[in-house]
Amino acid sequence: MRKSLTLFCLPCAGAGSAMYLRWRRLLSSWITVQPIELPGRDSRIDEFPEENYLALTECLSNELAPILPENYAFFGHSMGALLAYGITQRLSAQKLPLPTALVVSGCAAPNRQDSERYSKIQGEAALIAELRKQAGTPEEVFNHPELLAMTLDLLAIDYRLCGSFQHVELPPLPIPIHVFGGRTDEIEAAKLDDWRLAGAQAFTLDWFEGGHFFLRQSEEVFLHTLVKRLTESLSGVPHEAPEVPAIA
Repeated sequence: MRKSLTLFCLPCAGAGSAMYLRWRRLLSSWITVQPIELPGRDSRIDEFPEENYLALTECLSNELAPILPENYAFFGHSMGALLAYGITQRLSAQKLPLPTALVVSGCAAPNRQDSERYSKIQGEAALIAELRKQAGTPEEVFNHPELLAMTLDLLAIDYRLCGSFQHVELPPLPIPIHVFGGRTDEIEAAKLDDWRLAGAQAFTLDWFEGGHFFLRQSEEVFLHTLVKRLTESLSGVPHEAPEVPAIA
């Protein structure tokens, strides 16, 4: 009988838990998709959003610690990947049960983070240009002034959060780390490959067609690979060597 697993999902900058809700009907029944809601959005809209990386990862790890199931994994895209990493490190430091795997997507490794770049993206025009470049925001958002204003406010807060991240050498995590990247994303292969330094167990790096939001542009093959990596980690079977990205 296959073990069940809870997949805690952390959102990218400017987004909330809704970005993962469709996975509940698309992923295998043995995987329970549990989006993590951040202060200042979704059902926590009345809370003040957190702009400090260490404060938010501490808050989220404290909230999760009492409710961690026997088998679980973290998934995070972009900013969510950094949050997933920080939460896992805090759980490890507290000697609490760790996830079966850490799955990160569209995010440079902790030692390759350029925190200063976020301070350069200020003002409405710059934020809109960033959303356009990433190609992950529905066109109706740009055509709805109030919705666009809310999105930009949240994105600015999240970029300040990302800008507050400072890399510190920490013990490698004793769990598998699975990394996903888009072939046309601006994040270089070497910056994704360095995630191997954050762990001491199995490491994989899978590539998909698309840019920063390849997880939507190549959704079917992406979700198939996600299930495959979670299955491997849960069963403890050997993992394949990382794929070398094709040169355009």
